[in-house]
Amino acid sequence: MLVNTAGAMSYEPPTPPAELQTDIVDTLDDCSPEILREVAQYAEALAEYREREERLNETEDDEIKDRPDDLPDDVPSRATITVKEINDNRYYYWQWRDGDRVKSKYKGPVDSDE
Repeated sequence: MLVNTAGAMSYEPPTPPAELQTDIVDTLDDCSPEILREVAQYAEALAEYREREERLNETEDDEIKDRPDDLPDDVPSRATITVKEINDNRYYYWQWRDGDRVKSKYKGPVDSDE
């Protein structure tokens, strides 16, 4: 007895999805039940891998879109700008947390017009 795509028991073979290429359907039709189960496990694992890759790429794309134009490549997008005063002069620094440490990178002098 075979199971149709809806999960109910049926004497008829399941109908393949319309999106599935004919050569793939033909190959699967020639496989034993054991091979079909292995293919199903592989397909599920591959789908999870591809979905994870898409999520990672979307996260990277979002970070790139959110990066200020003048943010150096070696400064993370989560960095903020802070002002430090050194010898009565004010300077901008990119600043971010890296574990337990706070890291900084020089950005430039603060204009006196601001």
